Amino acid sequence: MAKAEPAGDAAAEMDAIYRVQRHIYDASRKYYLLGRDALLEGLDPPPGGTVLEVGCGTGRNLILAAQHYPSACFYGFDVSNAMLATARASVERWGLAHCITLAQADASRFDARATFGLDGFDRVFVSYALSMIPPWREAIAHAFEAVAPDGSLHIVDFGEQSQLPSLFRAGLRAWLRKFSVYPRADIESVLRQLANETGADLTFTRPFRDYACSAVLRKPGRA
Repeated sequence: MAKAEPAGDAAAEMDAIYRVQRHIYDASRKYYLLGRDALLEGLDPPPGGTVLEVGCGTGRNLILAAQHYPSACFYGFDVSNAMLATARASVERWGLAHCITLAQADASRFDARATFGLDGFDRVFVSYALSMIPPWREAIAHAFEAVAPDGSLHIVDFGEQSQLPSLFRAGLRAWLRKFSVYPRADIESVLRQLANETGADLTFTRPFRDYACSAVLRKPGRA
């Protein structure tokens, strides 16, 4: 069992939001969390590699990834105990407890060694979680820190919807706010600054007419 990390108010807030929602989360979110499956298809971890999901929620992404990459070892953490209860039940139901390890942790203070006993992961991914984490810049920094040399950080989240009708954008933003979800307008600039500071290679796109944003940040190997 991985070590749990105290999460404080963030855990309580997310538990309050998703204590009931977690039971219908996957069924309802599949229609508008666009780009998640493309992210998973692009992970392509090395044989026997390690993959971490930041903000794993119900475990949906980890389960699909573990089925697609059976030789890899998967890890996931979330700040919400309610979400983790659903994730653990789903992992057990799919018979994947041997390759998926879950823990509670705060993305803005994540420590790979303290939480999972590992120094880094070949692939780290964050799917529609940064828009729910108030200190999201810190979450990106800790996620990238958890990437092993020659590994990569993969991100998908809400974009600015700049190429979509204004009424659609306004309605979507109002609905998302009910769940404390706020698209990050400057995520690209934050990622580009991180790439410049670390020598990483960044690929950033805005698929679905900027409905979503997608990024891959590849960490250089050891000198």
